[in-house]
Amino acid sequence: MQIQLNNLTIEDKLKLIEFIWNDLLKTEKDVPSPDWHKDELLVREKRVKENKEKILSWQEAKKDILKIVDENKNS
Repeated sequence: MQIQLNNLTIEDKLKLIEFIWNDLLKTEKDVPSPDWHKDELLVREKRVKENKEKILSWQEAKKDILKIVDENKNS
């Protein structure tokens, strides 16, 4: 299948991304994880153990992200 991306509107491109993402979720166990993911997880795990980083719940992370976005809007 070949798609001429230049001919798609932004809205259509976003719909296409969503369609592809949802399709991948159906078989997520078959999607390989790149080697660098494991390496990054090991680095982050080490940083947490050394108290250089902390794990946030999704609610905490979302709150922090929204705060940063709001601050950037006001500056």
